[in-house]
Amino acid sequence: MNDRSHSPGSSPGSSPGSSPGSVRPGGRTARTREAVLSAALDELADSGYAALSVEGVAQRAGIHPATIRRRWRTVEGIMCDALIREGATSVAIPDTGSLQQDLRLLAQAIGDFYMAARNQAFLEGIVSAASRDPFAGDVLRDTLGERLRLASAIIHHAVDRGELPPDTDAEEVIAAAAAPLYYRLLVSRRPLDAQLPLVSADAAYHAARAGVFSVPRDTTGEPEPA
Repeated sequence: MNDRSHSPGSSPGSSPGSSPGSVRPGGRTARTREAVLSAALDELADSGYAALSVEGVAQRAGIHPATIRRRWRTVEGIMCDALIREGATSVAIPDTGSLQQDLRLLAQAIGDFYMAARNQAFLEGIVSAASRDPFAGDVLRDTLGERLRLASAIIHHAVDRGELPPDTDAEEVIAAAAAPLYYRLLVSRRPLDAQLPLVSADAAYHAARAGVFSVPRDTTGEPEPA
């Protein structure tokens, strides 16, 4: 049994307003959370998301399954908490003074991260969880949205330097630089290589410089509705 269901309208393994596994932060609870999340990522790397189960995670973590069900309820709850933990880590935003170099460094960092089999398995797992569970979908969307917002500083700096038009859609440029990597991993399912991040970054750079990502504005100066 993979324990892949929970009550509608509530986050798995949490009280309203809390994230999965975050009932009692600190001390023993923090150690339990780390053990469970690390075990889940190891299980994903070894067997994939389809085989992920509360029992398997519990056995690897050395924790009783009832503890996991009480705090996370389901494997989707565990995946959400793992993504929340990853999203809380600091994101290094390049600021070299060159837009092309910054985009290359950002794309290379993404590529280097997902070249590790464990990280690639986690990406595949959280996308699978998001397709099955509305709360997981919300967590994934919010986490990626925050990452886009933070990385958009690269574009804002380039606009300030005069490298890009002032009406450039910053998040769309970042998304364009990263999207080919995720397509390669999740759709065509081919391995990443060292060249793809550079090609993706350069394509986004030249498109942005050409005004491809400029936001159309009406006569008042406000962005036109999509």
